[in-house]
Amino acid sequence: MFKVTPNPPDSDPASPYESPDSKQFHEAAERALDPGPNIMATPRTPCSMFIVNPELSTETLLVHACESLASASVMANDLVDHLQGTSRNALLGIAQVIMLGELAVNRALDRLDPP
Repeated sequence: MFKVTPNPPDSDPASPYESPDSKQFHEAAERALDPGPNIMATPRTPCSMFIVNPELSTETLLVHACESLASASVMANDLVDHLQGTSRNALLGIAQVIMLGELAVNRALDRLDPP
């Protein structure tokens, strides 16, 4: 027996819709990748629970940031003495990042008010 088939076959090999479910998945993926214009049209309203006084000077903000980073550095270095192995190494890395942030804030302060 010989089965008649069209040449080429009547299917679209590039179609992502092999089943109704795959079409739904494709549509969901398209919606996820293209959120539409509404997301950017909505104005961002910051939470007022923790807000920095907008009238503070840049110098005041930098001084506070520097003091906070110095405190975090002391806390991290105190905790390092109680740890061993990879946890100790991770905390030493965090302490170094804190120190680099503190150095950057101090440099910004120096530029605002040269010694």
